[in-house]
Amino acid sequence: MINSFCEDFYKGKTVLVTGHTGFKGAWLSIVLINLGAKVVGYSLDPVDEKCIFNLSGLKSKMIDIRGDVRDINLLNTTFEKYQPEIVFHLAAQALVRDSYTSPVDTFDVNVMGTIHVMEAIRSSNSVRVSVLVTTDKCYENREHFWGYRENDPMGGHDPYSASKGACEIAIQSWRRSFFDNPNQKSISSVRAGNVIGGGDWAKDRIIPDCVNAIENGKPIEIRSPKSIRPWEHVLEPLSGYLLLAYKMWGNPQKYSGAWNFGPNLQSVVPVWDIASKVVHCFGKGEVVDISDSQQPHEAKLLALDISKTYFLLGWKPCLDIDQTIQMTIDWYKRYRHEDPFSLCTEQINYYFNETK
Repeated sequence: MINSFCEDFYKGKTVLVTGHTGFKGAWLSIVLINLGAKVVGYSLDPVDEKCIFNLSGLKSKMIDIRGDVRDINLLNTTFEKYQPEIVFHLAAQALVRDSYTSPVDTFDVNVMGTIHVMEAIRSSNSVRVSVLVTTDKCYENREHFWGYRENDPMGGHDPYSASKGACEIAIQSWRRSFFDNPNQKSISSVRAGNVIGGGDWAKDRIIPDCVNAIENGKPIEIRSPKSIRPWEHVLEPLSGYLLLAYKMWGNPQKYSGAWNFGPNLQSVVPVWDIASKVVHCFGKGEVVDISDSQQPHEAKLLALDISKTYFLLGWKPCLDIDQTIQMTIDWYKRYRHEDPFSLCTEQINYYFNETK
């Protein structure tokens, strides 16, 4: 069992997670269940039969509601019925390449969906703390060698990144306009790096692409081998989100705001290196370069500055890049023969007990 986290803060609390059928949302739900929370999920159907939500049997372990974050009426009904005290908003259209083919839907889901969630929070009598998840790609990325700080300008070249920058502007507006009373509810936005871990099967993401290729005996095709990203295991930012919500509960005035949860600089490495490490951990596979100068634009360099989070929140990443890849590939090696929920719980316990 997980160590007493934040003095058993989550035990018995009702926590609403939007996007709980997705990769990060499912992992967060599993952590919260292990912490003794009453977890309510609000999300669209899973996009893949092999997703971690299905494999881990989460539907039977939490309150599972299927709904669109753009449906303000269903959101309000859900908040009224279950009376959540804490909200983690993760529901989103989260793929850069999909945003080129569906730019309007990307903005609709990511921006208006977030605004609808904030409006449901604002109307709720039960919510005290909300953590709204965006992305490191929300920054106006000039591909500097130094990491972006929380007060750097928002931006985005592709529609996905731009939509998340717009989300951050909307969150800041709602926080200043409606959530600035320290005696009431509070909201924060959080920005993580490229999150990896067991159970991710989304298309156009490096780990699922690697695992699918290896499982099918095909070479791993890398379209942007030199792109540099801040890689981190999914439990790293989730531990930060949980810590932040705990701190906000006790001192909303101090901890409400924007926060980066990125890895150490040693984990900011090229995509090619990640694929090569996956092959090494699996003990098989081949990596090939299929880069094409005509493909849609993706940033070549992106990093986060986590100084604020380290000094003011007391959070820091615990895993180096090799540990991150090892934990991730260990999950994929074992999930077919072991109970995935127990496998996730084992890794959660290791992370919270052995790395802290």
